Amino acid sequence: MTMSSIPTGPAGSPAVGPAADAITAAGPGAGQATVTVATYGDYASAQRAVDYLSDNKFPVEHTSIVGTNLRLVENVLGRMTVGRAALAGAASGAWFGLFIGLLFGIFAVGNWFGVVIAGLLIGAVWGAIFGAIAHAATRGQRDFTSRSALTAGEYAIAVTADHAEQARQLLVRLNWQANEAGTGR
Repeated sequence: MTMSSIPTGPAGSPAVGPAADAITAAGPGAGQATVTVATYGDYASAQRAVDYLSDNKFPVEHTSIVGTNLRLVENVLGRMTVGRAALAGAASGAWFGLFIGLLFGIFAVGNWFGVVIAGLLIGAVWGAIFGAIAHAATRGQRDFTSRSALTAGEYAIAVTADHAEQARQLLVRLNWQANEAGTGR
């Protein structure tokens, strides 16, 4: 039986290749051999499994959740124009101006509220100017806004080899409980 024919999940499989190196380098008991005792398609399921181990007094300090098959997903949110860049800059500048205005307002003898408002307005104006200039300086190289996220295709529960069997037994029990709840027994 080859390593690739060992089923993943509660039966477990030893971590091999680059994944094993990453788990050993950053994982539980650095330098100790680790075993993948379960794999899940989403982080919430892997987290629920480790929580179950913890609830059953398993020494979770010997456990890691390792995301594999990583990919970067960039969602485009909209078009970036000079006006939008100026508006975003104005918002950032207003926050900075509010902070400076509050600092100066603390020491103001007279109208402290006026000092705060002046700081906010000055910050917004300079933020808008710098936002517009910064966008114009890109010369259309990136005329959109986006949000990036690093996602994993699969999450493995890795445990030091000397605790692997105990973890497997607990996770098998978790899967039985989940199956019984799903069938209504």
